[in-house]
Amino acid sequence: MKLIIDRFEGEYAACETEKRKIINIEKSKLPAAVKEGDVIIKENGEYIIDVNNTKEREKTIQSLMDVLFE
Repeated sequence: MKLIIDRFEGEYAACETEKRKIINIEKSKLPAAVKEGDVIIKENGEYIIDVNNTKEREKTIQSLMDVLFE
């Protein structure tokens, strides 16, 4: 399961699923370094940050912003 950290609300992270549904996950179950916008995946019952997908998302978003604000 691939998720994107949308925001943090108290003790929970609001995460967007691949089907664009928002689910809440306890922050204590996530890696300490996780931040908004990170892509995480669940493997063997644990959440890990998908660094490559996160970087790709950041590049795509930056490209869109560059075009928008030119």
